[in-house]
Amino acid sequence: MLERQRRKNATDVTFVLPDGDPPGPVSVVGTFNGWQPGAHVFEPRPDGTRAVTVALPAKVTHAFRYLAAGDYWFNDESADGREGANSCVHT
Repeated sequence: MLERQRRKNATDVTFVLPDGDPPGPVSVVGTFNGWQPGAHVFEPRPDGTRAVTVALPAKVTHAFRYLAAGDYWFNDESADGREGANSCVHT
């Protein structure tokens, strides 16, 4: 799930996953971080989900995927669309 907070020239996008599904550490990787695993790692939230917030430039489409332990790559079904094998978010 994606949550957005619009700012003047950027959008804070919070990527949200259920706690423990998939198990182990998960990071969001994409065009905004050079596809660098571990740059944006999900952290637990009090409501039982895990999340990470990334400030992204406004009015841009960003491709991303999630990377879990064991080299397990997966997409966000609630994303704004797809770009090949990747999920997309529009800011």
